[in-house]
Amino acid sequence: MIMTKIILLIISCISVALSDIKENDDRSGKLFWPEYRNPVVEKIMSAVGANPYATGDFFDFLRDSYPLPRGLKEPYSEYDFVIVGAGSAGSALASRLTRNRNTTVLLIEAGKPEMLLTDVPVVAPYFQDTPYVWHYYMEPQPGVCMGMKNQRCFWPRGRAVGGTSVINYMIYTRGRPQDWDRIAADGNYGWAYNDVLKYYIEMEKSDLKGYEKAAHRGRDGDLPVEFPPIKTRLVEAFLKAGEILGHPTVDYNAPDKVGFGRVQATISRGHRFSAAKSFLHGHKNRPNLHILPESRATKILIDPVTKTAYGVEYIRNDLLHTVFARKEVILSAGPIASPQLLMLSGIGPEEHLKSVGIPVIQDLQVGQRLYDHICFPGLIFTLNTTEISFIENRDVSLKVILDWLQHGDNLLSTPGAVEGIGYIRTPVSNDPDPTVPDIELINIGGSIISDGGIGASRAVRRGMRISETLFDEAYGPIDGQDSWSVFPLLIHPKSFGHIKLRDNNPLSHPKMYGNYLTDPSDVATFLASFRYIQSLAATPALQKYGAKTYLPKFKTCVQHVPDTDEYWECALRTLTATLHHQIATTRMGPDGDPDAVVDPELRVRGIKNLRVVDSGIIPRTISAHTNGPAIMIGYKAADMIRKTWNI
Repeated sequence: MIMTKIILLIISCISVALSDIKENDDRSGKLFWPEYRNPVVEKIMSAVGANPYATGDFFDFLRDSYPLPRGLKEPYSEYDFVIVGAGSAGSALASRLTRNRNTTVLLIEAGKPEMLLTDVPVVAPYFQDTPYVWHYYMEPQPGVCMGMKNQRCFWPRGRAVGGTSVINYMIYTRGRPQDWDRIAADGNYGWAYNDVLKYYIEMEKSDLKGYEKAAHRGRDGDLPVEFPPIKTRLVEAFLKAGEILGHPTVDYNAPDKVGFGRVQATISRGHRFSAAKSFLHGHKNRPNLHILPESRATKILIDPVTKTAYGVEYIRNDLLHTVFARKEVILSAGPIASPQLLMLSGIGPEEHLKSVGIPVIQDLQVGQRLYDHICFPGLIFTLNTTEISFIENRDVSLKVILDWLQHGDNLLSTPGAVEGIGYIRTPVSNDPDPTVPDIELINIGGSIISDGGIGASRAVRRGMRISETLFDEAYGPIDGQDSWSVFPLLIHPKSFGHIKLRDNNPLSHPKMYGNYLTDPSDVATFLASFRYIQSLAATPALQKYGAKTYLPKFKTCVQHVPDTDEYWECALRTLTATLHHQIATTRMGPDGDPDAVVDPELRVRGIKNLRVVDSGIIPRTISAHTNGPAIMIGYKAADMIRKTWNI
């Protein structure tokens, strides 16, 4: 397994621990026999939550640390700003606000700091099954996720200093100009593309083989954006196939170009760069920035008479604490936890809050709209060429791991095997703008079977929570072989869901309803994308490698003739996978918008000194993976807040 091999390497680097064990072991240093349960292995596996029988966190020193500065043992009782959530937006916001040395900020985060293993881009799938994520599940919905465990859609969200940027696939996209211009046209002043572009430029430290020289790119920011240093021949075939079908190879983040391109990722020299590493790590000694990992906010304190937010209750070391905010409380807990905290604090739909016994302070449509990006990972093409795609069992060795540690320029630097991105407009699109795409194509240098074969980790399919029995029946005949795939992502779904509280216990997960594929046009768009991907495979660029559609035998779809639209719709409903891009749960809107939770300056409507700053404020679907937009929102919010308080 990739993870095991990397862990064994780390063990070899921990000389003191190893020498201690070798001196007391009668196997002459043969510590890694399969039958031998090595205590060091168990401790390190425990550090990432991957070992079920280990009980400690002996290797906690492998993590980053955020001690309070100047030797403080406890945080202050009061700060200018209290930020809940050290994810993509919260990390950027905290960094920006504390540039002013007279502004004090407390940043509260439920998760732990990242560690050495989270730096390895290729092992992203492993972290979907560790304490680094919130193990959220969508409420059961008939007709989707039929092939997942318990037939429920898995919605992992980052639980770490750095949030989801610690466990995601590092894909960097901004959204098309039309996305942001339409948001502004709805009455959200200051959110047009030209308004947000300056923040994208400011935050980027791009190095993209010449693309970074364009006027729309940034080179002096804190967030590295690079091409992964390693690629397979399959990405070149993907780009060539796109050109054959009329899609040029471009910088897909350019405002005036739509096409295909190599994936741009938040990595540097082959290492993941999370929001925490980019915006917090280098500033954690600022005396005015206090960061509290493993501290869970449970309630926003709001005066019910004046409707003014003045503090936060949080649990740390199993004790309930209170901290006060002189200026503002800011929620950056993400599109699930932020609406949950609002509702727990009395802000939300009046009828719903009363039903779970929460006194209502402000009746707002919190959580009543939720958009998500879903994809289909099961369209796989077999190849007649060997050693062309990523295959876990074949490609990982001790030499490869050592080389990555030294140079960062081998296959361990690939962001979960994602190599290219393409944007297309399918024939079924009814968008009035003919340049607006409705599908994003995520090109993989392999497929979901690349983690298989004898003794392999099967980490990708397990991270998605695909039923092992169903997977083996459907893909067993080709498991672990060379393959190619493209995940189609539905950019602008018409279907939308919502979030509710399960009860008034702040430690309970909320109820999440995705309502995937309830609008027939979403299914039609997916089916059109499948046919388009098959047309890519039919081009000479991919026929060179013998690309052939593999038709999995899903037990859920035996009644359908293979390769018909009915068969592929059933397959889509069997393997329905989220890309972790939930938005709109605390949606932004102008005065007079009955569904708006925050105004265009991200202030919670009807409540003083309370804002939401994360991807949940995005009111419309956008053609972007949400990590980049969330960081941009943090940057923009910092300017709004400084203007409000004359900082």
